[in-house]
Amino acid sequence: MELSLLKTLNADRAARRAAILVTRMADGSQRLVRKDEDYSSDPLAGEFDKRFRSGKSGVVPAKEGDVFLNVSVPAPRLVIIGAVHISQALVPMAGIAGLDVTVIDPRTAFATEERFPGGGLKAEWPEDALKDAPLDSYTALAAVTHDPKIDDYPLMEALKAGCFYVGALGSRKTHGKRLERFQDAGLDPALSDRIDAPIGLDIGAASPEEIAVAVLAAIIRALRKEPETDT
Repeated sequence: MELSLLKTLNADRAARRAAILVTRMADGSQRLVRKDEDYSSDPLAGEFDKRFRSGKSGVVPAKEGDVFLNVSVPAPRLVIIGAVHISQALVPMAGIAGLDVTVIDPRTAFATEERFPGGGLKAEWPEDALKDAPLDSYTALAAVTHDPKIDDYPLMEALKAGCFYVGALGSRKTHGKRLERFQDAGLDPALSDRIDAPIGLDIGAASPEEIAVAVLAAIIRALRKEPETDT
């Protein structure tokens, strides 16, 4: 690999930017494709989309001959806003699924090591907690406090950052009021449409544990499946 490409790829990894190193098998020539750049006109654009979702490297046939796609994507993260009962069930399940989990809640009565052992807990306001770990396109955010003073800021930041999943607890009526607040705050309504609310897949979940299952399923679907398009 060329030294300049290696330096660029390492910098992308450090900054949690997804990239694919494309190597032409016939002559070893290489180029770098980044997820945050427009590659829609590339003959391999569809394959790049699939690889950015799966994170899997491999050989792909191309017009100029076989190429090897060395895929480098950040480890997926889940940021949970709210140290509630749903979160207690969601944290271990998400960890088993391979997500790096952080729970943020300024309410110290809820955000305790006894309720959330093992690290990943930040008893801070989201505005402060997210300064050291900014949201990005390989982060999912689930807001479950039911408190606009805590939930609203991280939800809007997640939409602006392009998080792959943004979900919020609450009824449709509650969500309607949330959208009104976001519009008053100047957020693009097209971004607000990305919020999964009520949060999680509709499986008829009732208990906190069942809701956690529904939320995790929605997160995995958003991470791995191609977005559905209107026909």
